[in-house]
Amino acid sequence: MKRRVLGKTGLEVSELGLGGLFVSSLGGEFAQARAATLRALELGVNYIDTAPGYLNSEEVLGRILQEVQTPLILSTKLGGRPQPFNAQDRDGLLRSVEESLRLLKRDCIDILMIHEPDRPGQYDWWSDKERFEGPVTGVLEDLKRQGIIRFTGLGGTTAYELPPIIRTGRFDVVLTAFNYSLLWREAEIEVLPAAREQGVGIIVGSPLQQGALARRYDEEVRHGARWLSKPRREQYIALYDYLDEIGLSLPEAGLRFVLSNPDVSCVLMGARSIEEVEQNAAAVEKGPLPAEVLERLDAIAAMVPFRPFEEPFGLPFGRRYYGPGMAR
Repeated sequence: MKRRVLGKTGLEVSELGLGGLFVSSLGGEFAQARAATLRALELGVNYIDTAPGYLNSEEVLGRILQEVQTPLILSTKLGGRPQPFNAQDRDGLLRSVEESLRLLKRDCIDILMIHEPDRPGQYDWWSDKERFEGPVTGVLEDLKRQGIIRFTGLGGTTAYELPPIIRTGRFDVVLTAFNYSLLWREAEIEVLPAAREQGVGIIVGSPLQQGALARRYDEEVRHGARWLSKPRREQYIALYDYLDEIGLSLPEAGLRFVLSNPDVSCVLMGARSIEEVEQNAAAVEKGPLPAEVLERLDAIAAMVPFRPFEEPFGLPFGRRYYGPGMAR
């Protein structure tokens, strides 16, 4: 598998990385997670991302990775632990890092990220909200100086709150999710340019929009899904029709689109099984999409350049929908 340099870190990461959310009890039994992870490593994946908020992902990965001798690049995060979580508690943040090291069975964390630094309603990270400073910035600086972590990062999901934090110049890596995919492009406006300006390595999460671009929902798109706005419905139909025209599957198009951007170092897969790992790896091996395909996909994305007002954050394809926040 090809590798790319992760910004100013100088680390060489595989173009396809493994997201740890489903390498946990959320994704299935331990044996399944182990098989999928080991197959990913066999295929050349060398970057794995996890977090305390991903259920028992750190523990599961620690058990799996103790079998592995191949050098790996591993990232985890601060946020959500210990409970009740207080982002202003320096001692609590240090205890969280100690727990990550224990669970992952490592002496050093390659990349330690602040989880959701751009959503103040979730974690109140900043005591100085203009300069984006707080106990967490001091913790990261101290841990890096001590060699307990190698690099620092941000793991966020917003399109416009994240760039000013990137532009402080304090961070080495950004993991941006939900805002850079076939049909959602807002990261192109400020997130990606800010990272490029600062030499920050870019990792893209949720390239398949948590399932909304992982498989096709032709019947629902054309004749159901009352929560789907008319512009988004027309956009989906245009995308499906174009992929039929060129004979490309939806998930392959999604992964290869992200990696067609040379600024992106790695795209994360949320694979739960060997089969999904192999499919994703095979797609990435085909390389960036041709220029003429990207041009058509750009035109389809431009049909709905911003998220429609009432659109659910996670499009509830295949699930019952009762109204905003009520899909299940």
